[in-house]
Amino acid sequence: MADNGDKGVTLPAFRNEGYLDFATPANQAGMLSALASARMQLGRHYGERSGERLVSTNPARPDEIVGTHAAATRQEACEAVDAAYAAFAAYSRTPAGERVEALIRAAELLRARRLTFNAWLTFEAGKTWAEADAETCEAIDFCEYYAREMARFMSPPPLVQLQGERGEARYIALGVGVIIPPWNFPLAILAGMTVAALVAGNTVVIKPSSETPTIAALFVELLLEAGFPEEAIRLLPGPGSVIGDVLVSHPLTRFVSFTGSRDVGLRINELAATRQPGQRWIKRVVAEMGGKDAIVIDSECDLTAAVEGVAASAFGYSGQKCSACSRAIVHRDVYPAFLEALRARVERIPVGDPADFGNYMGPVISAGAKRGILEYIEIGKREGILISGGSGVSTPGHYVAPTVFANVPAGARIFQEEIFGPVLAVTRAENFEQALAMANDSPYGLTGAVYSNNGDHLELARREFFVGNLYLNRKCTGAMVGAHPFGGFNMSGTDSKAGGPDYLLLFLQAKSIAEKLA
Repeated sequence: MADNGDKGVTLPAFRNEGYLDFATPANQAGMLSALASARMQLGRHYGERSGERLVSTNPARPDEIVGTHAAATRQEACEAVDAAYAAFAAYSRTPAGERVEALIRAAELLRARRLTFNAWLTFEAGKTWAEADAETCEAIDFCEYYAREMARFMSPPPLVQLQGERGEARYIALGVGVIIPPWNFPLAILAGMTVAALVAGNTVVIKPSSETPTIAALFVELLLEAGFPEEAIRLLPGPGSVIGDVLVSHPLTRFVSFTGSRDVGLRINELAATRQPGQRWIKRVVAEMGGKDAIVIDSECDLTAAVEGVAASAFGYSGQKCSACSRAIVHRDVYPAFLEALRARVERIPVGDPADFGNYMGPVISAGAKRGILEYIEIGKREGILISGGSGVSTPGHYVAPTVFANVPAGARIFQEEIFGPVLAVTRAENFEQALAMANDSPYGLTGAVYSNNGDHLELARREFFVGNLYLNRKCTGAMVGAHPFGGFNMSGTDSKAGGPDYLLLFLQAKSIAEKLA
């Protein structure tokens, strides 16, 4: 059963939000209007704290300031956790039904402002129209799905009833959660981690990425408008090097929800495991930490579909997805044909400002990211054969051409290390079993895909392809809330399965109650 005073909540069955067709003139006009409106608001300052400021810029136009934000200090980070802890007792006692209703209102507001958030994702995160719309839809889906999940946990299945006793189970909130979202999905992942914690009755301190704090500020404004109390949500922009360790190590922090790089995730896990003076609990860490994702191309497959799936998975959002394909492992019998078709497909990808509807691939997030990707491309030129791309793009933005290397050995750095950019390594396998072994030869285990018409090979992949999200005869990106619970194995994180029926349990604890009857 739920918190005292709760009443049941009845909601219609969950349905994923449908994507907009921007080939439709009305949708094009709406998006252009939203972009024009957002552009008028660029450069606005967010936050009331004094001191240093974070400045976020448009990666397609680095001289264009998207927003400025008051950067928190170490002392302010401590104070934010203290304040969230002080608010927890009252907020956690609000009926769960009220929290569910607030989350449904948040979904309605996101739906009404869909094009507005799309525009901000284009300006601050460098997302094309289609990528931005898919992300806003995912944020809506998280709100709708987790509202229904909390309604389910309000009425858990009955326990076995012993003679002479009445037993029940209740799910209760944990405490203060530190939410650390990434820059590559600054709305959807931020929304999912935040609203899951809030609807479960926790208070949160949000440390957004320094690359995309404006979207976080706009989303928090929306949550407050939806009815979540201000004292339950603390938005704390600031460099991770300054406030990250403070937030994680604070003795009143109960859990940390993180999406980002492997090294930062391991650092968080290490800090959270160290008990601080006054700490009364073992901190939970919910971490999603990236991948080195592979698509296996069998000799028996629809080669056209495989080429399209690899290209979409590798170069959608410039390869800046933890689920992106960065390794294509191809059976020797179709290897030459696959390479030629892929080269032709990649060279047709239009690259440019994502605010222009015709561009499929926009910039990478920053000058630093571009430098790192170009360094890997130079490594790739020594490890494989460059068949497409291989350089930056001579425009003012942070652009890298979609790049493909062929004949890459399985031990090569570009085959083993996460690059997080539009760089694909293609490797030949002698048979399907070897291809699967190569795919598993990675410290990561997030997503993977297999293109094959051989039922035995597909079944082998179901058993032996060691990833958290496996896709058969489709691309390895584009997980849908409710349909593809998302999270990976090994160095890809704690297999949190965001958007699935187990996720809210990460933000709740179960209390068993047995009453002896007279």
